[in-house]
Amino acid sequence: MLAIGRGLMAEPKLLILDEPSLGLSPLLVEELFTLIKRINADGMALLLVEQNVVQSLEVAQRAYILDNGMFVLEGKAADLKNDPDLKRTYLGM
Repeated sequence: MLAIGRGLMAEPKLLILDEPSLGLSPLLVEELFTLIKRINADGMALLLVEQNVVQSLEVAQRAYILDNGMFVLEGKAADLKNDPDLKRTYLGM
């Protein structure tokens, strides 16, 4: 989270986050995604690369789902959250 703060000090037009939740405790992951949502709501454009599909779709406006380096699903995050293929394949439902 400190790195995100330092990155924002440079006032970028786009903030790119690659696996920001990797290795964090569940409580810190929640805090991180709350921060990401707030940063985006304040007008900052974000590119989030993240394996946590559930959390990512909660903060994203648009998503691209990759499997073994290939795009398998893409669209509005709100639509993908309810996609039966995503639920069956990636969320184990």
